[in-house]
Amino acid sequence: MSATRGLTRSPSTQEFQSLTRKDAERAVHKELEKLKASCPKHELDVVCREFDGFLNLFKRFLEESSSGPAVDWGKISPPPKEAVLPYEDLEETDGDKARELLDKLVVVKLNGGLGTSMGCTGPKSIISVRNELTFLDLTVQQIEHLNKKYGCNVPLVLMNSFNTDEDTNKILMKYATFQVEIHSFMQSRYPRINKESLLPIAKDCCLDGDKISNWYPPGHGDIYESLYNSGLLDMFLRQGKEYIFLSNIDNQGATVDLNILNLLLKKGSKHEFLMEVTNKTRADVKGGTLIHYEDRLRLLEIAQVPKEHVDEFKSIAKFKIFNTNNLWMKLSAIKRVVEEKTLSMEIIVNNKTTDQGLNVIQLETAVGAAIRNFESPLGINVPRSRFLPVKKCQDMLLIMSNLYTLSSGLLIMSPLRQFRTTPIIKLGTHFDKVRDFSKRFASIPDILELDHLTVSGDVTFGKGVILKGTVIIIANHGDRIDIPSGAILENKIVSGNLRILDH
Repeated sequence: MSATRGLTRSPSTQEFQSLTRKDAERAVHKELEKLKASCPKHELDVVCREFDGFLNLFKRFLEESSSGPAVDWGKISPPPKEAVLPYEDLEETDGDKARELLDKLVVVKLNGGLGTSMGCTGPKSIISVRNELTFLDLTVQQIEHLNKKYGCNVPLVLMNSFNTDEDTNKILMKYATFQVEIHSFMQSRYPRINKESLLPIAKDCCLDGDKISNWYPPGHGDIYESLYNSGLLDMFLRQGKEYIFLSNIDNQGATVDLNILNLLLKKGSKHEFLMEVTNKTRADVKGGTLIHYEDRLRLLEIAQVPKEHVDEFKSIAKFKIFNTNNLWMKLSAIKRVVEEKTLSMEIIVNNKTTDQGLNVIQLETAVGAAIRNFESPLGINVPRSRFLPVKKCQDMLLIMSNLYTLSSGLLIMSPLRQFRTTPIIKLGTHFDKVRDFSKRFASIPDILELDHLTVSGDVTFGKGVILKGTVIIIANHGDRIDIPSGAILENKIVSGNLRILDH
């Protein structure tokens, strides 16, 4: 046992903590009842169901807070060899089987995030990332291509949050003539709680104006209950669908893979849950990793790691892989774990500060953490090309460049790139917002032979710039650097006084 949980508590301490927990539960329950009273009648059923989910999460949070760390570090080990298959070992799928396989698949994209961190309003999925096409456009094109090529019917499902639902549903109308059946559902809405009082900060159920900040979507671990409650899960089962392939909508590498689908649908296959992992680099040391713990595969996130073991967690020597959040799950198994109430995911306590300066807590769960609740879970170590997320504008530079060509919504790495790895790109705060990013490039540089780019300060790029090897450009405070059109920078450091040095 861990040191914290191994302490012997006196009966009086345990009784006190139990009473304190019960008091906190009662107080929250009372506040939730007040909130329900303010809710419009037509929303009451949904709100009651969501509040039940929140209360269960809150009770678990209180129990775990008093019982110490949820994992005993001494029991953690990397997953056994047979638990993570190399992608190269998968059987190549015959194109003739494709339709039969694809007709059993549903593609689900996580679409709850806003584009605010990149300076955009509305859902992140409607940011233009390549040739004026958005994340959502590219996703629809990919699936339509599959449906047309193989004569199959792979539906697309979007899990929206209350932040993105209305805008997304308006945009979906433009795909009415596409050969893709598109569905959406909304994940739960939970109340933020005051860090000190542990009570909801909302005074009513209203989402208007500033009141929207009293609520939050509780992480993508909410998908199991929300998909079930939407009625879509049962509908797909009736249609003969067997698996969902779930990923973040901003991951441009997360495309349907026939070899993985074939493995899951093979006669005798018992894998209810498959997680795509890939090898860690220095850029991924904070990513969640698969571990072996108490004879089960588990997902370990950095938030669960005791402070004294964080360096060990980040070590590529011990934990060599990380979770891409490309997940394949059996629909009938999702139905079973929801109905039998056997879902148990580690709680992520997300500390936030409101615009009014109030410290609040969001209780969240991660979809991959449910791996321990499914039978015969498996990891597949996939090529890095299946993990191409866009979290910042610097990631867009890769996707917009000549490193990739675009075909039917798919990004394909140029055969002219000597190494199959992507360059490391770090752009300073002047490039954080999409509008600023666009203004600073007259055209996207040629990066076919780039290994590493670091840009800091007030820097602009002219047309037709070529970057090779390692390029570092640093404009000091008050200085500005304009890289001239047609410039070729290979293994150079460009400093604030415009000297260009060999690197």
